[in-house]
Amino acid sequence: MAGSFIPTQTGFTRVFVIEGRAAVPNEPLPNADRRRVTPGYMEALSIPLQRGRYFSDADRINTPLVTIIDENLARRYWPGEDPLGQRIRFGPPARPWHTIVGIVGHVAHPDVANDAGTGVYYLSLLQEQRQGSAGIMVKTSRDPAILAGVIRDAVRAADPREPVQSLTTMEEMVSSSLSTRRFGVRLLGFFASVALFLAALGLYGVISYAVTQRTREIGIRLALGAERGGVLRLVVGQGLRLAAIGAALGVCGAVPAGQMIRSQLYGVEPFDPLTIAGMACALLAAALLASYLPARRATRVDPAVTLRYE
Repeated sequence: MAGSFIPTQTGFTRVFVIEGRAAVPNEPLPNADRRRVTPGYMEALSIPLQRGRYFSDADRINTPLVTIIDENLARRYWPGEDPLGQRIRFGPPARPWHTIVGIVGHVAHPDVANDAGTGVYYLSLLQEQRQGSAGIMVKTSRDPAILAGVIRDAVRAADPREPVQSLTTMEEMVSSSLSTRRFGVRLLGFFASVALFLAALGLYGVISYAVTQRTREIGIRLALGAERGGVLRLVVGQGLRLAAIGAALGVCGAVPAGQMIRSQLYGVEPFDPLTIAGMACALLAAALLASYLPARRATRVDPAVTLRYE
């Protein structure tokens, strides 16, 4: 199935007129991204039909002109109304009207990671008098690489003069569209990992030093008959309480910080409980290790030697 501009490609933004609505002075005309496609295009890309119908082979030249709009366009210019059956015109008054016959789901064009949410209207290529280059979309359950030769042969059989410029999968096209953002995310992830490691290392050093300073106290407790396990749990528990307070403060700060970077996120909520919980657990694990190791060493030495520790 073909389309004038396939996803990840920049199309044309065109203004249009809605039948029965007068233009408002000093306000821009309705506008949307224009896509011209053949029947089966939306089905091949799994663009969901919300109401109405898709294009069919009956939508050809000399038949009533039709158009399909996406949900964003319907919500923007027909709030609380049913756009189906209404007509819009592209261009001067001499141009014909197009009847809206379907409403489909929104597709991010052209940048899936930075979608402006602009509405889209689709025209049937079979009703176009003038046609230019187009992309062919093929949906298959097999390995797409196997079909490369079949597609080239089919195009050559239809028109030997028609060149096939490139063959790529939708996954590759989306990956290419996101390459710049993915590089930034990987770089940010690397620095975040380094920051987490340094934070855990610093936490370990602080708590380890604090526990080492309590070596004399541990010796006194052992000399007075305290059990080594009880002393160990006491020291570790106090270290974990301090770390828990810090983690709680960090979680409280993560919520507003996530809202500040909302515009930089795509498909990810600014407040991800699993991610925040994972980071808090990592810091608590570092605090546990920092408290346990020096406390364990202190409880294993002779209390007499511990009492002489400076």
